[in-house]
Amino acid sequence: MTNEQQIRRADRTRDGDPQNVPRPLEGEADRTVVETTWGEVQPMQVAAGVATVGELEVIELLDRGAALVDTRVPDSRSGVSLPGAVNIPHEDIVERKGELDPARTTIVFCNGPQCPQSPDAIRKLIDAGYPASALAYYRGGLHDWATLGFPLASVRPAS
Repeated sequence: MTNEQQIRRADRTRDGDPQNVPRPLEGEADRTVVETTWGEVQPMQVAAGVATVGELEVIELLDRGAALVDTRVPDSRSGVSLPGAVNIPHEDIVERKGELDPARTTIVFCNGPQCPQSPDAIRKLIDAGYPASALAYYRGGLHDWATLGFPLASVRPAS
C-alpha cells in the first residue's frame, strides 16, 4: 500500500451545503467552527515565480504597500473578507487586471488551502502576461486568517 492510498482526506459525511468560511462557535468566546470536507487541497506553489506567503508575510507586505485582492466570487464570501481587500473574482481577473499595479506586490487569496479560486486567478493573470514576480499567493486565505483570530471586515452581499 502506498502513502497516497494511506493518507487522504476523509470523505464528506454530513448532509447539506458545506460552510467554506469559518464561523464563531455560538456561546464560546475565541472558538471557531471549521468545516473540513469542502474543496480540494491546493498545492503550496501554484506557479513559477509566485511567492506563497503566510499570515505574517501578508501583514509585512501590506505594511510595505502591497495590494490585497480577494478572488472569491461574491456569493462565496459569507459577508466577510480580510481588512482592506478589494474583491476581484477569479472569473473576472483578466478583464480587470488593469486595476492591478505590476510595480507593487498584489497578494491574492480566497477561502483557504482547499479553495481553487486564487490559484485559478494567478494562472489566468500569468497566462495574460501579468508578471508572476508581482504576485503573492496567500494559500491560507480566509480559512486560516479567521481560525488564527485575525480581524475580519464585513462586506456587502452580492447584489
